[in-house]
Amino acid sequence: MPSVNDNIYKSIELTGSSETSQEDAVRKAVAEAGKSLTNLRWFEVTDVRGHIVDNKIAHWQVSIKVGFTIE
Repeated sequence: MPSVNDNIYKSIELTGSSETSQEDAVRKAVAEAGKSLTNLRWFEVTDVRGHIVDNKIAHWQVSIKVGFTIE
């Protein structure tokens, strides 16, 4: 029989965007996931890229996997 501490996780992939920073892009993606998912437990950055306008960083795009426990 599984112990109480055993968990099963599901993960989804999201991409957050921010004009400010990579961290802000991740925070926005996690916050958006939290609007429709419960029991969020972890995230993993899988890709970082950005958009350049006039030789300056216009915004960051950060792809993440978000893990959550299944009830």
